[in-house]
Amino acid sequence: MPQDPLAEIRAGFFLECEELLETLRDGLAALAADTTDRTRIDTIFRAVHSIKGGAGAFGLDPLVGFAHRYEAALDLLRTGRAPLTEALLRLLDRAGDALEDHVQAAQRGDPPPVERESILAELQRQLDPFMREDAAPKPQAASWELDFTPHGALYDNGHEPLYLLRALRELGARDVICAADVGGGLIAFDPARPALRWTLTLPAETAEADMREIFCFVEDLCTLTISRARAGPAPGETGPVPTVRVDLDRIERLMNLVGELVINQAMLAQSVTDSGAQPNSPVMTGLESFTKLTREIQESVMMIRAQPVKPLFQRMSRVVRETAASTGKQVRLVALGEATEIDRTVIERLAEPLTHLIRNAVDHGIEPPEVRSGLGKAVCGTITLTAQHQSGRLMIELRDDGAGIDRDKVLTIAVRRGLVPAGSPPPDSEIDALLFSPGFSTVTEISALSGRGVGLDAVRTAIHGLGGRIGIRSRPGEGTVFTVSLPLTLAVLDGMIVRVGEETLVIPLSAVVETAALSAQNVRAIGAGHTVLELRGGFLPLFDLGAELGFRAPRRHDDGGIILLTRHEDESRSALIVDAILEQRQVVIKGLHGGCGPIHGISAATILGDGRVALIVDPTDLLSRRRLSPHDMAMQDECDGH
Repeated sequence: MPQDPLAEIRAGFFLECEELLETLRDGLAALAADTTDRTRIDTIFRAVHSIKGGAGAFGLDPLVGFAHRYEAALDLLRTGRAPLTEALLRLLDRAGDALEDHVQAAQRGDPPPVERESILAELQRQLDPFMREDAAPKPQAASWELDFTPHGALYDNGHEPLYLLRALRELGARDVICAADVGGGLIAFDPARPALRWTLTLPAETAEADMREIFCFVEDLCTLTISRARAGPAPGETGPVPTVRVDLDRIERLMNLVGELVINQAMLAQSVTDSGAQPNSPVMTGLESFTKLTREIQESVMMIRAQPVKPLFQRMSRVVRETAASTGKQVRLVALGEATEIDRTVIERLAEPLTHLIRNAVDHGIEPPEVRSGLGKAVCGTITLTAQHQSGRLMIELRDDGAGIDRDKVLTIAVRRGLVPAGSPPPDSEIDALLFSPGFSTVTEISALSGRGVGLDAVRTAIHGLGGRIGIRSRPGEGTVFTVSLPLTLAVLDGMIVRVGEETLVIPLSAVVETAALSAQNVRAIGAGHTVLELRGGFLPLFDLGAELGFRAPRRHDDGGIILLTRHEDESRSALIVDAILEQRQVVIKGLHGGCGPIHGISAATILGDGRVALIVDPTDLLSRRRLSPHDMAMQDECDGH
């Protein structure tokens, strides 16, 4: 059966629609942050117009009709005939969602979502008062561009160009550019030949006669051109960056090949070193150049799929607005670290769990305005969303300044449901963790936002699906913090190579604070087989890495061992005992897939230069798995008092 010749073109159109819809979402988010930025409306308008034009070429009439009505509403805003209000902005957001539904329905060949038509009807109802032809503004004239080149005779007659420029400044001249023509260099420079040329921009309302009057006595002694400036991008803006669409599978293959290139480079370096090559020999010099080039290639390829989290964070600002409006609260979103880059597929899969966390923070965390006012807090609550790379992982933190977790209420519900035994309250951290239990909810009445007990459980499931973890901490009256930690998959890691027993392990270099020699007199036992290291007046959890991972029996804490002080995601620290530090090296992260499942204290694996597989240690996971009992914590407090 012959293949439809338009199928590939049609598929290309829907790929373009994905990009245009992303532009639409980003533009709406940016417009919400600054409603005075009319260039954003132009960007949104062009995206909708492009979707309409492409849909018309394929006869997708329902999509064309919806996009046309959406476009008409945007045109009223971009031409200044209608003011942009909060209510109108929310309708534009909903219309954007409806447009996306129309595109997806057209792509699947499904009937158009007619239930979305009510959104445009409401949008049109709000804009009807402004749909008058006489309200349309007249096109604004372009600004003036004045080009002035004095001849030699101008100077000979005693005229000074500076006075002319000052007079033009009185008319509002701006963007003054002076160009010097010294063709042939300083040696061929002729002082008698004019070499300076000025270009100025003047406001559109400036009368041309006023400009020419300034030059009335020197017009024959210079070259003067006055014209309307051509339309162009706004100052500071650039044209669109040329792009090319590439299938993600091809990029995935390219990234895997680069990873293999890094591994082979490490193997080659190991072989050259084992052969006894001299440091300054040609082969070593060539190897250094090859190593540098390999790293540059790897970094460039990683940038192809890496995207900043800014578009994701901008989408969250809309979630905050809508949730705050539905709950009657005043909430603002502060985004930090928007330039932090992560894999595009991770961004797409993070959108839903982050949306759950945002809604949870607004609905459960932030107090109503009257309550906040009575507590002496700002009436408008604040949610802070932060992204950063830390300890070899991607960290996303969501912090609110609300009421915090009502642990008494959580514990009461947990006891009633049989999640914890009555009469023996667990530590605060374990009470907080109960919120992630399936079906757990502190809300008695079900609403559109909460009460079904699936929110935080779904968040944890989604984060675990990305190979990450989520933590929570809270202070009553001050707020709650959710911390999402994700592994840097498909990446290259700077690591410290260590030996533990017969095994070679990699510890992320970003997690290592310092190294030191182990002194037995600084090791204290605190019960249940746990030990701490006394260091500079404080105590750190101490791990025998080989025994912790099951590679060998626990070793005695004799003098002369090596400890690594590591920093964790929550800024806490611990000490790891290793047998030897071998080197520092860049390694390729290989995810643990298949039937492995999660491994305690291990985040990934790599292939070393000699071909051996080495596991990459996750110090934070090691610490999180060791939970001290109340008796152990009391003993540790006793140690702290000594």
